[in-house]
Amino acid sequence: MNTLKYKGFIGSVNFSEEDGIFFGKIEGINGMVNFEGESVKELTEAFHEAVNDYLIYCEEEGIQPHKSYSGALNIRLTPEIHSRVAVLAQQAGISINAFIKQALEKQIATML
Repeated sequence: MNTLKYKGFIGSVNFSEEDGIFFGKIEGINGMVNFEGESVKELTEAFHEAVNDYLIYCEEEGIQPHKSYSGALNIRLTPEIHSRVAVLAQQAGISINAFIKQALEKQIATML
């Protein structure tokens, strides 16, 4: 998926061939904030304006701009992967949850 980034926010990028416009929404927030433009430049400017307006709204309403997450995550694995993770976690002397948490932390660190 193509995205835009501004002030720590991510905006999705889509194109409607029928309407001849680029459009998107701010991801990772509690709410729906859309933006659109007829060119990449217009879309980027509209995204920046949408983020700025959203931040003003959040400040006026006293709400947190970013979506909050509980920290609990339910993932689906194939039985084979689940079994391999269980064996590797046991060999490392940690729980499956700790093993998956460490794996995700390592993956995220390589992407930053």
